[in-house]
Amino acid sequence: MNSHDRKDIDHRPAEERDRKHKKDESAAEREDRKGHESHNQDEALEETFPASDPVSPFIPAKLPK
Repeated sequence: MNSHDRKDIDHRPAEERDRKHKKDESAAEREDRKGHESHNQDEALEETFPASDPVSPFIPAKLPK
């Protein structure tokens, strides 16, 4: 399985990167790729979780008499 996402920068030489005859993706490869993308998205969401908690309401102190 590839350790990079589709959006990662491709560091291969231009002649390899620009080939028009790309291998078609099998159903198993597609499922693996989609699972990897889903895992990355879930991990990114978990990393932002504390920021998604609701703000606790502010309760002002009672005024002294």
